[in-house]
Amino acid sequence: MWTLPALAMVLPSTGPRMKAASILALIGCLATVTEPKIYPRCKLAKILLRAGMDNFQGFSLENWSCMAYYESRYNTTAQKVLKDGSIDYGIFQINSYMWCRRAELEEMNYCRVACSALLTDDLTDAIICAKKIAHETEGMNYWQGWKKHCEGRDLSKWKRGCEVP
Repeated sequence: MWTLPALAMVLPSTGPRMKAASILALIGCLATVTEPKIYPRCKLAKILLRAGMDNFQGFSLENWSCMAYYESRYNTTAQKVLKDGSIDYGIFQINSYMWCRRAELEEMNYCRVACSALLTDDLTDAIICAKKIAHETEGMNYWQGWKKHCEGRDLSKWKRGCEVP
C-alpha cells in the first residue's frame, strides 16, 4: 500500500500544488475501484423474488437466476467488450449501445441509467433495466446465456434449497 509521502516521491518533480493535485487524483482513482460482488445463488434468488422477478413477463424466478448465472456468474462487476465496441455490464450483462449510458459516448440509453450504475452491489438499477428489456423486447430472448443454457430446460435446481416459493 502506498503512503502519501511515498506517492509524492514517485510523482514527477513539480511544485507542491501540482504534487498535491496529483496525489488527490490518484487517491480518487483508487477509491473508485469496485470490488467484485459475487452473489450466492440463494441470496440472489431472494433479491429477485423481492423485486418481483418471479413470473415477470411470464418467466419464473428460476429463469432469471439461470440467466444471471450464465451471463455473469452472479458477478455484479462483470463487463464484456463486444466486437462493435459496446460493452455488456453487470450481473445481467446489459449492453451499453441500447440500454445504458457511458460518459464518453452517445448511446440510446433506453433504461435511462449510467452503465456504471449496473456494476454496483445494489441491484435496483440492473433489475429495473432487465425488466424493461424483457418487457420491450422478446422476453428473455435478449440474453444469449439464457437462450443457450436455460430456455426449455428443467430449471428447478436454480432455487432448490433457497427457501423461496
